[in-house]
Amino acid sequence: MQAWQVHENGEPSEVMRLADVERPTPGEGQVLLRVRAANINFPDALMVRGHYQVRPPLPFTPGLEICGETEDGRRVIANPALPYGGFAEYAVADAAAVLPAPESLDDAEAAALHIGYQTGWFGLHRRAHLEAGETLLVHAAAGGVGSAAVQLGKAAGATVIGVVGGADKAAVARELGCDVVIDRRVEDVIGAVKEVTGGRGADVIYDPVGGAAYTQSTKVVAFEGRIVVVGFASGTIPSPALNHALVKNYAILGLHWGLYNTKNPKLVQHCHEQLTELAARGAIRPLVSERVPLGQAAAAVQRVADGVTTGRVAVLPALENGATA
Repeated sequence: MQAWQVHENGEPSEVMRLADVERPTPGEGQVLLRVRAANINFPDALMVRGHYQVRPPLPFTPGLEICGETEDGRRVIANPALPYGGFAEYAVADAAAVLPAPESLDDAEAAALHIGYQTGWFGLHRRAHLEAGETLLVHAAAGGVGSAAVQLGKAAGATVIGVVGGADKAAVARELGCDVVIDRRVEDVIGAVKEVTGGRGADVIYDPVGGAAYTQSTKVVAFEGRIVVVGFASGTIPSPALNHALVKNYAILGLHWGLYNTKNPKLVQHCHEQLTELAARGAIRPLVSERVPLGQAAAAVQRVADGVTTGRVAVLPALENGATA
């Protein structure tokens, strides 16, 4: 089979190599899956660079979430068990963590439903307890993680403010359903948020960016507001001033979704049921902006790493001759 492999850490476009390798053999409690679609996540790029908290042994195949097919023909979504990741024709996954793919979504959409939407659901509902009528601010609202949070926020009855970088991403954020879109490249984020909220600020802030975005969050969070720290796509990890959190009376909530798979897997199953129901009634639908063949995976991972994509980019091994669909 064909699979992308990383033999040394570095930039995805430089160190990912497409090779003919043996089909992986499932271990105890694992299943072999034919990859129908693999979604690209920012952590894939971090892992290739060697900057992620999970460091699989070299060589490894990246690709953290897929829509796959079992040997008996069931369509499922899963997080592949590294080092046999999803940017390949076949992957392996822990059987207990395999979930049914929603019938309302195609392969690329189903592959994109898992990590980003589970993270959004846990962040907004389990950690921040977002309520209908509250104001949600989402940083990087047109990106893969942010777009999921926008849709989940709207489904929960919140007023959603999306912060993006650039006119193209602003247009995407509006299409996703943001009530207000702020282009940080041409607008003052702090001033704009205060203006649209009448000076009150946002009740919940969803931050997968860190750096300057986190600093902005602390200045526009409402009384009894909650800042959900999801990641650090900016590359800068902020150091919160806890005296500021005390004086302004807001909460800083960390979210590492992967821990739920070991600490409370029943919640992951419950969340998937909620997401499947939301998808079935059209309240959420992953924004897949690109569908590329397996041969273009390295370039696509690099684009995600560089922050130039919107929504999700899916790798479809069945696509041939460089065609996209």
